[in-house]
Amino acid sequence: MKILITGIAGLMGARMADWILENTDHKVVGIDDLSGGYASNINENIKLYQFDLSADKAVAGLTYSTIGGPVNLKYIFEQEKPDIVYHFAAYAAECLSPFIRRYNYSNNLVSTANVVNECIRHKVKRLVFTSSMAVYGEANKPPFDESFIRMPKDPYGIAKAACEADIEIAGEQHGLDWCIIRPHNVYGIKQNIWDKYRNVLGIWMYRHMKKKPLLIYGTGNQKRAFSYIDDCLEPLWKAATKPEASKQIINLGGTKEVSILEACQTLIKVINEPIEVEHREPRHEVFEAWSTYQKSIDILDYKDNTTLEEGLSKMWEWAKYQPFKKQRNMKYEIKENIYSYWGQNE
Repeated sequence: MKILITGIAGLMGARMADWILENTDHKVVGIDDLSGGYASNINENIKLYQFDLSADKAVAGLTYSTIGGPVNLKYIFEQEKPDIVYHFAAYAAECLSPFIRRYNYSNNLVSTANVVNECIRHKVKRLVFTSSMAVYGEANKPPFDESFIRMPKDPYGIAKAACEADIEIAGEQHGLDWCIIRPHNVYGIKQNIWDKYRNVLGIWMYRHMKKKPLLIYGTGNQKRAFSYIDDCLEPLWKAATKPEASKQIINLGGTKEVSILEACQTLIKVINEPIEVEHREPRHEVFEAWSTYQKSIDILDYKDNTTLEEGLSKMWEWAKYQPFKKQRNMKYEIKENIYSYWGQNE
């Protein structure tokens, strides 16, 4: 089979590609605009098409790509004829999304519509879409179950909820086979630790390497269940290949919730150096968010093998040898009520 992965330069895309190449004989091709991931994450044997999925056109010109000149999504599907599509591409910044609404909806919703259209036209065997726990919102109380009604609290969650509904309709009306995965707080090797808006564990590692205090927004009593990427890879493969996963929505990730303060203390223990922690103003966010996991065990054979301390130890051992990269400053569409700590010098 041939596997197409969008967002292949990010954590989930890059590590999923690694797993497929290491454990199967299938071929992998990827799409990424490199706005949130890095070409260095991608296996050198993978052909990369570099362009913006929401624009549906761009130029591929990286070393990893064997093609040149203008390409679009239709061209890629016609040339590559993928059997399975993993749609990981997204800018997952829940708390930032109210300040970048147009970008958020274009990056998440429009991109997904383009991918869904080509999956239908080319009759792919299955589309695996990574949604988010953000679709549950705060009106639902944890642990969040797949049966709960979608009630997102921020534009990012709204976009993901709309993508889910659209994919369901594509299945009903056009016969598209799909599996929707709702991962939560995934972390690990190849994560973008240079992004100050998302992935709190990576943000903390970067700030420590820059000799800046670790930031906690509010009390730190917010609760999350963190998910080590390597524990998710085989289940993600089964989401694409097991008959039982067809047209299922499945939570995927860590089974043990911890407070943000506890997660911070665990990282400090792993780094084993004096580290300053600062508390800042609270953010508009879901205070407690973790999910049920039985469905991922029953269908995808998920195993939560890696403790937070073990996962952070592996990630830190990788992160501390990474070269410094410039942090991305997003262009805010509105600045009213934006958080003070997102200034240019943070």
